[in-house]
Amino acid sequence: MTYDPLRRRPGRRPRLTRRGRLVLMMGAVLVIAVAVLVPVLVERGSDGPGPARLVVPEGRRAAQVYASVDRVLGVPAGTTRRKAASVPLDLPETAGDNPEGYLFPATYPVDSESTPASLLSYMVNTANQRLGDHHVSAGAQLHHVTVYQTVTIASIVQAEAATAPDMGKVARVIHNRLARGMALQMDSTINYALNRSSLDTTYRDTGVDSPYNTYERKGLPPTPIGNPGDEALNAAVRPTRGNWLYFVTVAPGDTRFTDSFAEQQRNVAEFNANRRSAGRTG
Repeated sequence: MTYDPLRRRPGRRPRLTRRGRLVLMMGAVLVIAVAVLVPVLVERGSDGPGPARLVVPEGRRAAQVYASVDRVLGVPAGTTRRKAASVPLDLPETAGDNPEGYLFPATYPVDSESTPASLLSYMVNTANQRLGDHHVSAGAQLHHVTVYQTVTIASIVQAEAATAPDMGKVARVIHNRLARGMALQMDSTINYALNRSSLDTTYRDTGVDSPYNTYERKGLPPTPIGNPGDEALNAAVRPTRGNWLYFVTVAPGDTRFTDSFAEQQRNVAEFNANRRSAGRTG
């Protein structure tokens, strides 16, 4: 059995939280990660009634986008979700009928002729234009993954990192862990598996029976976990150079990356101390 410091103590599971926080149980202190998903925005012209715009921010899940399309078009809830499973979209074969990851974040015009099918096609075609760039396919080939897997990596990066520099480092952690055959152990994939928009991730959650449980299953999840933007895609194909395997946000704006488990423990201890001093320890 290969020694993996991430599983050195049975029953104690360190975890990578949303925004890239690797959290360990340090003594009796359990650090709780909270994921908050912001709704997709629906806007109208500043001068009052007029052409609408659908704004899809980076990282939003397909389910959120479907709901916003329903609202902007004034159709019954669930209409766009059902249409996504039946309308022919230009998706990779491995995606099946699931456009998760290909509803590209952008601002889309909406007029009287817009339909759920037309908006979905617009988003997917925009994603394909971005993904058709040579640097994306070349980057995927360099890292021995497909373009679709690159989108999956980018979706995790989008969920785990708050800034472009951190995105490059998080992407490197993902590639390094994949190369070593290590489980990714990302809370962002647990959140997706549990279909929650705001939650406290517990150790019980990390045992959920799901293909998106990257604690129990090695490799990438079967699909993207959201719809990444350009910065996250660039990070996935051009990750920052480094040997990092762990990362933790010790304080706002202070995310530390390391390849040393011992150093990670010290960083997490500091993070926990900051949480206690702020009166936020759960």
